[in-house]
Amino acid sequence: MTDLRVRFAPSPTGMFHVGGARTALFNWALAEQSGGTFVLRIEDTDASRNQPEWTEGIISALDWIGVNGTNPAFEGPYFQSAFEPQHREAVAKLLADGRAYYCDCTREDLVARTGSEHKGYDGHCRGRGLTAGAVRFRTPDEGVTVVEDVIRGRVEFPNDAQEDFVIARTDGSPLYVLANAVDDITQSITHVVRGEEHLGNAAKQVMLWPALGARPPVWAHLPVIVNEQRKKLSKRRDKVALESYREEGYLAEAMVNYLMLLGWGPGDDREIMPWSEMMPLFKLDNVNSASAFFDEKKLRAFNGEYIRALPLETFEERCAGYLDASWDRETFSKVAPLAQTRIGVLSEIRQNVDFLFLDEPVFDQASWDKAMKNEPAAILSGYLDRLESVSWDPESLKVALEEVGTAHGLKLGKAQAPVRVAITGRTVGLPLFESIEVLGRERAQDRLRAALARLQA
Repeated sequence: MTDLRVRFAPSPTGMFHVGGARTALFNWALAEQSGGTFVLRIEDTDASRNQPEWTEGIISALDWIGVNGTNPAFEGPYFQSAFEPQHREAVAKLLADGRAYYCDCTREDLVARTGSEHKGYDGHCRGRGLTAGAVRFRTPDEGVTVVEDVIRGRVEFPNDAQEDFVIARTDGSPLYVLANAVDDITQSITHVVRGEEHLGNAAKQVMLWPALGARPPVWAHLPVIVNEQRKKLSKRRDKVALESYREEGYLAEAMVNYLMLLGWGPGDDREIMPWSEMMPLFKLDNVNSASAFFDEKKLRAFNGEYIRALPLETFEERCAGYLDASWDRETFSKVAPLAQTRIGVLSEIRQNVDFLFLDEPVFDQASWDKAMKNEPAAILSGYLDRLESVSWDPESLKVALEEVGTAHGLKLGKAQAPVRVAITGRTVGLPLFESIEVLGRERAQDRLRAALARLQA
């Protein structure tokens, strides 16, 4: 074990953002590879967000991507609200040391004094000697505050642009910027790895740590994750909830692999890599400071690769949650190898195999309209006749349809379109002739007759 201690400190929001998952994984990799500790701390001081089910959602999402207490590197969860006595002690210390002061100014007072709604606080209460009010930290008037960031290098913040920021409300409750620093000091955090939106907070916390008698941690601010329009991922317009990807049938292994590559790479051409190979290679100083594009199409491709790599029995087990409990496992097992090579997410299994378990297929109208061209009735009736005596194997079923198509001047691709829709209800799906074989002669004939009746109607 080493003394490296990283922390992941999410706030309950009702969903777990994929950006938060990326941050957690980067921290997790640092802890595991060094024999250090990953500290989970829930930022629960906002009463409006302090709902137990939301906290459980965070823990469940982390567990899904492999960040959990089964590994000795994991510590927690802790709750920020439990550290409130330390927060208040820190405020008292800063007041006693002259590093902070009380302020009773309102926003209206500031605007009246400065004549602007955009100017920062003017330090009006610095020398007034108040004994109540909000508490502000006194920032330096000159020079610069420097954040030495592993990813971004030396980042300077001119002190004359830094207002005396509030660290506690009038009721004594601490604000995030102070509570976060105190918690990190209390828990001996050595590395703070978080999103770049916190870089401004780092400038304030660089001042707070020494004022509280502690040495600042190693800082690393990860690049923002953006969508196709290169705008920051937003839960209002983008699919960002990790839970939604899990429910849709993305594998945890694929999600972990993909998220680790958002802003970092192993240094070679490989992309599909298990955690056990990525984790030892991860280096903070190799993380790119440029924004990282969350490409759902690429994630889906990753997921398809991981699905195809599953042992067949495991694939069947993982599909079980997306299949009706009454569906016959033996029948499903016959087509599972075909489905495994074709689906990108597990939830697609249902639309690929449901035709086997329904009395009649659910017709997609667009598929029906597209397929029922080029003499569909002649093709369906001709194939129906051939199914009476054809050998019941995929090759024989294929040859029979080729011969029907040839008789009507159609190649196999055109001839099989109406048959596929009649059998499965859709224009795309599993290989047609293997599907017909599993469906069985009688049921296949019934579906061709039903399609012919639908055409006549």
